[in-house]
Amino acid sequence: MRGLAESTNPQHLTDFLRSLRAVREFKDDPIPDEVVQDILEVARWSGSASNRQFAQIIVVRKPESLQALAGVGGYAGHLRGAALAMILVMPGEWAEGETFDEGRLAERIMLAAAAHGLGSSIGWFSPEGRGKAKQILGVPDPKVVRTAISVGYPARAPRRGKRKPVSDLVLEER
Repeated sequence: MRGLAESTNPQHLTDFLRSLRAVREFKDDPIPDEVVQDILEVARWSGSASNRQFAQIIVVRKPESLQALAGVGGYAGHLRGAALAMILVMPGEWAEGETFDEGRLAERIMLAAAAHGLGSSIGWFSPEGRGKAKQILGVPDPKVVRTAISVGYPARAPRRGKRKPVSDLVLEER
């Protein structure tokens, strides 16, 4: 980290981190394989409890698969128009730890996509839709499929959302 701070203006990095927005409308342009591999390499280095690295990622590119996954239930309709989806597969052995690491991994994937000029949005399969998603993807029990990330080139510039002031979010000591 020290090398990054020395070679890059920290304000540029924090501006980049603040710029991440959900993108749910995509162009039809494919994503080059080397970009996908770079995002997956960043994902590989995402932290996990006890460095167990128990998440797996299924990359889905076929439009018919994206369409099917978009319709299983939950908040995954944005997969329909994406160039690809990255579906997170967790072992289903430690719900609390896996859920925490799943969120860390999803955010890391989204930031890596943004670094390449791609848009993304996190989505989820409803409890009823998870079984259907697992069937579409060929994921065996007891593994858990809950999180889906759509990725593609944005169809339009992301809108800047409103945020509460820091003073409404942060408390000191109590």
